[in-house]
Amino acid sequence: MLGFARGALSHPHHIGVEASADVLDELAARVGTPADLAVLFVAGLDFPDEELAYEAEAGRRGWAAEIVVGNDTFAVLRAGTDRGWGVAVTCGAGINCIAVAPDGRQARFPSLGSISGDWGGAGDVGLAAVSAACRSEDGRSAKTDLERLVPGYFGLASPGELARAVHTGNVPWRRLGELAPLVFGAAATDAVAGGIVDRLASECVALVRAAVSRLDLADSELDVVLGGGLLQSGNRQLLAGIEAGLREVGPHLSARPAASRPIVGAALAALDRFEAGPDAYERARAGLDRATASLGDMAGDAAPVTELP
Repeated sequence: MLGFARGALSHPHHIGVEASADVLDELAARVGTPADLAVLFVAGLDFPDEELAYEAEAGRRGWAAEIVVGNDTFAVLRAGTDRGWGVAVTCGAGINCIAVAPDGRQARFPSLGSISGDWGGAGDVGLAAVSAACRSEDGRSAKTDLERLVPGYFGLASPGELARAVHTGNVPWRRLGELAPLVFGAAATDAVAGGIVDRLASECVALVRAAVSRLDLADSELDVVLGGGLLQSGNRQLLAGIEAGLREVGPHLSARPAASRPIVGAALAALDRFEAGPDAYERARAGLDRATASLGDMAGDAAPVTELP
């Protein structure tokens, strides 16, 4: 690895293509440009025309002689399997899925949040926990330890007090994503928290089922790579739920939590284009794994960042 840099929020849905590219401009300068090749797998590029627009902006800035642009789920897939095809589900700030068939056909999802039917990611898990805590407090639903744990995380006395703080902006909505580790921790002993985890597992399986069905891959021997902070957290209940659901989708689907962060997949994809030798892949993965070892957990991954090696 020749260089590594980490920057601020670069999600083009939130700040626009030009501002996103401004962030990468600074990172590219720090690691050295122009290069022969830039592989940019960016969260928020969910449609082909968005990828083309980002590719045009990147080309205008001259980062590399050749530029490859795609959604960050492609990085998750490449980080978790060497086959060049399969399914990747990523769950960090939000949730998304990509499936690539052996012949190159793809199944993708808009991944625009609730307006495109999505549920999942740290924000949704945290919001579900707040809702469950409030319903526990006022008697609309079953009692749960989340009634105490959720407001306590923010130093507040009750779910109602937390709801009011979110309503007034004293607790920003984005901070609810920080509750995901708390929910995962409570799930083993609290049925309501466990239900939230089970729902997340079901949503992951639903994405895989739809993608596999669209590409007619249900009977194939297929790697299903799980990436993003929530899916790489090692939560046993979540992984067990996904594995059980995948057995119902197809007999040869194998869940593979990615051992590396998505940025590793981008680096490996670049090496693929150069037809690099095995040693180069090993050095790239090892170097980036070391460089990213201390970056974030489930809550940290809820804030999208882009890294450019």
